Amino acid sequence: MTVTRAPYKVLKSKIVRLALVIIITMITASLSAQEFPPRPIEVTTSQALSFGAFTLGATGGTVTVTPGSIRTSSGDIILLNLGLTYTSALFEITANPGTVISILNGPDEVLPGSNGGSITLTIGDSDPVSPFVTEAEPPLTTPVSIGGILTVGNILANPAGDYSGTFSITFNQE
Repeated sequence: MTVTRAPYKVLKSKIVRLALVIIITMITASLSAQEFPPRPIEVTTSQALSFGAFTLGATGGTVTVTPGSIRTSSGDIILLNLGLTYTSALFEITANPGTVISILNGPDEVLPGSNGGSITLTIGDSDPVSPFVTEAEPPLTTPVSIGGILTVGNILANPAGDYSGTFSITFNQE
């Protein structure tokens, strides 16, 4: 009788160990399935930075557009509502949830005018504030708005016309 019990106990012990290994393997597999493989971020421009229409006097000043597309001025600049829109730049970021992204603004840019003159563009703040953590799971995106500041001279240095150009910013995946 003792001879038949000993093999039974050994067999039962192996079954329990095998069941534990299967359970641990299942837990590990479910944790691995929730992790996201590394992926580079993708940035798409959805909206350009625009300052709308304004006029200036003898001294000039600045025109600011915030990340929330609120426009203000300083100096003797008068903001005009002639149907020309003013908006912050809008970028759509595709990245895994939990990705830390920081924004590096490029240098000030000189924007030439269609009738001569030039104004200086300084890249402003962002929303969300840099650095930030993405939450959207692809294919959803994380929107990032960026404002800017135009530094404008007097009416002689900056005649009426269209001023345009490009600016650079870098989105760093940390």
